[in-house]
Amino acid sequence: MIRKPLLLLLGACLALAWAIPATAGAATHPKVGAHQYFEGLVNGSLGATGRPALIKVVCPGPDGRTGHPLGKQTLEVELSKAVLAGSGYTGNDATSIAAFFGAPPPTAAGPGAVSFTRYGVAKAIPTSLELPCSGSGHVTFVPFPESPPTSRSASVAVEFVNVAV
Repeated sequence: MIRKPLLLLLGACLALAWAIPATAGAATHPKVGAHQYFEGLVNGSLGATGRPALIKVVCPGPDGRTGHPLGKQTLEVELSKAVLAGSGYTGNDATSIAAFFGAPPPTAAGPGAVSFTRYGVAKAIPTSLELPCSGSGHVTFVPFPESPPTSRSASVAVEFVNVAV
């Protein structure tokens, strides 16, 4: 008689133990949605004033003006812990955020775009991109679909560094 309730209790405990890690994973990587402030990161950096995020580029040859980014470099979006002057805002409709090198196109599927539907998930900078061998620029994180005037992009200042020199 005691065995059946004990087995039911044991089964319930096991089910709960399996459910907790799945729930915890979703909480640590919340979905991109409406009315959220966010930050873009390049190689873990916000690219604060005077301290741009570094992107390493391989530019072989003496005349190399553009090259491909070195592997194992990342982009990421995070929910803002505090609203900063450069924070992005998803506005009324966004369900994703796309990162662009250079001017962003009108859709999230532009060339070289890296798209995010969850916060806190780092993604690789595509090594197929053609980037400057040196100098400065910006990576723009754009919420999609855009909902002007409420949505706002975030921009990360970057410095391109030729590692083949």
